[in-house]
Amino acid sequence: MRAWSGARRQYFGTDGVRGRVGGPVINAEFALRLGHAAGRVLAQRPAGKGRPTVLIGKDTRISGYMLESALEAGLSAAGVDVLLAGPMPTPAIAYLTRALRLAAGIVISASHNPYYDNGIKFFSGAGRKLPDEVEARIEQVLAGPVGCVGSELLGRARRLNDAGGRYIEFCKSSFPGDLSLSGLTIVVDAAHGAAYHVAPSVFEELGAKVIPMGCQPDGLNINEGVGAIHAEALAGAVAAHRADLGVALDGDADRLMMADASGRIYNGDELLYVIVKDRLAQGPVAGVVGTLMTNLAFEHKMAELGIAFARAAVGDRYVMEMLQEHGWQLGGEASGHLLCLDRHTTGDGIIAALQVLAAMQRAGRGLKELVAPLVLYPQELVSVPLAPGVDWRSHAGLAHARQEVERALGSQGRLLIRPSGTEPKLRLMVEAPDAALVRRCLTSLVESLK
Repeated sequence: MRAWSGARRQYFGTDGVRGRVGGPVINAEFALRLGHAAGRVLAQRPAGKGRPTVLIGKDTRISGYMLESALEAGLSAAGVDVLLAGPMPTPAIAYLTRALRLAAGIVISASHNPYYDNGIKFFSGAGRKLPDEVEARIEQVLAGPVGCVGSELLGRARRLNDAGGRYIEFCKSSFPGDLSLSGLTIVVDAAHGAAYHVAPSVFEELGAKVIPMGCQPDGLNINEGVGAIHAEALAGAVAAHRADLGVALDGDADRLMMADASGRIYNGDELLYVIVKDRLAQGPVAGVVGTLMTNLAFEHKMAELGIAFARAAVGDRYVMEMLQEHGWQLGGEASGHLLCLDRHTTGDGIIAALQVLAAMQRAGRGLKELVAPLVLYPQELVSVPLAPGVDWRSHAGLAHARQEVERALGSQGRLLIRPSGTEPKLRLMVEAPDAALVRRCLTSLVESLK
């Protein structure tokens, strides 16, 4: 894994700036300053190339209106024009930024978090997440005062009214033209989030009968009991409607989980395996990138298939960086962030689902059959809240428990302890062939922190 060696970032985490609405960073005043700083850093154009333009999209959280207005004001003060896409998936903003040849894209979303959190993340003009060093430059400008260009240089704002239609067509273009979803009944769960008005249309226009779920946002219900982080609700809906499949996205639609008619849920490792096997049937696959959380069984399967495998730090941005370093196209996380760089420049839940469906259509087999060769090791992950100021690295109880767990696992399992990049929590993961051993080890670690 490559670690960036530049200045420490104060505000940016693994996925932009994120926090509780009304807190020290997710508020109107900070968003205005951030918009101004981003405008100065990202939206530089050579002389004679016209005024730079930045696209802003958001998910369905009620706080999105406030943050959108503040970002617009900051960008305008920096002399940057603004296009407003309204509620749109994160990967849609990445695509539209690139397709429209814009200077940058901004997404207002806290992804899978509850409605009372929100975040702000950026895409470059190439439709990719910003490298750490660019985020550090934005923070340097943030430290200074907010200026304002002359009135004749102020940025203008307008709505991008056809954003949804453009993105729907882009998603459909990632599905083979000689295949169809005709005859399939699919439950599409948009988590009451950003894809509520586009995801059902994509699958419907490709021929499927769609049963929408989680498509009635009210500003407060995003991710509430639905979506990729509550895939059990999707499985229940698939069974209740006697559907063939279910597709669950998260609040900003860059994450995917699926369920079949039997109610079995398939996570990111399993779905990535299906995509890799399908690509391998069409030609060589140079390599695949996972993360520290990727199941050990997946790594072993890649070795059996003769495919190189590498682990990145947790976070789809780090999967992306490693894919670019190696020149590979496929990667992802067990949490459902899947990257198919031969289809899009960033992770996209809808496009990933279409790649899985295409693999099923080409093979003429169901998900259960396609995933059968991959038997995941029991893996459990818990998130333990961290009190402010607590240094988990010097926690004596945790250090002792860690030694005992590593001794018990030996060479047959894995232990991973890491801080969350988006929440004040410590992630604890234990993986081994023996489920009972996994449970005992995880219990010991959690108890040591109490």
